[in-house]
Amino acid sequence: MSDLAPSDYERLVESLRYCVLVHDAATKDILWANRAASELLEFTVEELKPLKAPDMSSPAKRYRRSVGRRWLQEAVDNGAAVIEWTYRAKSGREVLTEAIAIRVELSARTVVMVQFRDIEQETSMRRDLTRTEADLTRTEARLAAFLRNMAEGILVLDDDSRITYASEAASELLKVPVASLVGERFTEFCRAGQSRESVRRALQLTTADGGSQSLRYEVELSAEERRWHAGSCQNIGIENDLSGHLLLFHDVTEHVRTEQEHERDSQYLNYLARYNAMGDMAMAIAHELAQPLAAATNFIAGTQSRLDDGRSGHDEVSWGLGEARKQIDRANQIVRSLREYVTQLEESQQIVDLNDIVDECAYFIDIRARQKGVHVEYLRAHDTVAVVCERVLTGQVILNLCFNAIDEMAEWPAADRIVTVRTDITETEGVVSVEDHGKGLSHIPDGRIFDGAFTSKSTGHGIGLALSHRIISRQGGTLSARENDPHGAVFTFTLPADPNH
Repeated sequence: MSDLAPSDYERLVESLRYCVLVHDAATKDILWANRAASELLEFTVEELKPLKAPDMSSPAKRYRRSVGRRWLQEAVDNGAAVIEWTYRAKSGREVLTEAIAIRVELSARTVVMVQFRDIEQETSMRRDLTRTEADLTRTEARLAAFLRNMAEGILVLDDDSRITYASEAASELLKVPVASLVGERFTEFCRAGQSRESVRRALQLTTADGGSQSLRYEVELSAEERRWHAGSCQNIGIENDLSGHLLLFHDVTEHVRTEQEHERDSQYLNYLARYNAMGDMAMAIAHELAQPLAAATNFIAGTQSRLDDGRSGHDEVSWGLGEARKQIDRANQIVRSLREYVTQLEESQQIVDLNDIVDECAYFIDIRARQKGVHVEYLRAHDTVAVVCERVLTGQVILNLCFNAIDEMAEWPAADRIVTVRTDITETEGVVSVEDHGKGLSHIPDGRIFDGAFTSKSTGHGIGLALSHRIISRQGGTLSARENDPHGAVFTFTLPADPNH
């Protein structure tokens, strides 16, 4: 470096972006400052020279004059010393710096050269980074706790349904340790048949369209235990270390069992409703059959008697046999109507006209009414009353309500024995009401009319009303009862109207 002149060294020092202060080793007074130091501290060299530590340092105790002198003296004694020091600029702005003091032997005296730089931004970044790391640590801990306490199982499956990730909840639901789950084919846990096919289908659909697929399947946890799971499946891709099909699932065994119980209850309800209706009709049908069969027997016996004594001609025999056949045909028609009603069990809902159902039931209603001396009037809506319902079960409700009303009116004077059956339609509902003029509802305990526990007589207002209420409720309708004016009762049920009608 012999080719550099003394002035060159001065230019080099003035060009430094690192701040430099030169202190006397003995007195610690400032002797000189480079341009960078002057600019940072906002003092000229001449202004800096008389300043002491309290004039240009933070007033905090850690930056008091004695601390600064001890630091500089350490550099004098040991050759170098490092400190984090906060200088105060002329404007009062405080600057956090990293400073190193180095002892330098000059020709005239020993000095301490202090080099320092602003580290406020770096310190702030370090603080932010520390906070971020702490936040990430807390978030990770919370997420881990959330996953541990999450009831829903989490699995990640590849395209071959092999498990690449399993949560603790998934391990508990499948009753297999997490380590043992990874690498296993998930479909092997599912019951063979529809359940395995449901899972395979869901994986194929999420691969094809990228959407989420809902699924429900049965798993075999052991030879003795099977459980039902429900959940959703969708594609997942987190960088390169977690990708495939994300399966979120939970146990729905109790819900499925409840559904199965409900289905069994519904089937039993259908049986009870039909059995109840058949019981109510048995005596009426027996009475109706007895009349034509007795008449046919009389016609045949009379014809046989005339043939035996030779008093009958051909025309009389033919007339007697013809009349007997008419009565037998009438009996066959009664039996056929009953058989069609009993054997026709419709499990599915369909769109029907309530007027048609009333017409189908009218034959049986009128039989019961004639027996009891009751007049039934039918006030049908002029328009079609199109509703969504189970045709035969709805007919059984109409029969139950009408038979109850007829039985009630049979106990009243002949002039009052009137039952009215009405149909109507609103924007949202089809309506059927059955009115009588009996003693009404005041004698019935509140809330017990449809619970199957109340009956005013051995043949009515008991299981029939409870079954009717369940049939209508199951179809999305309502069954209610109110007092008639001036006396009697009105039973009304509604069913959802056909939205397209």
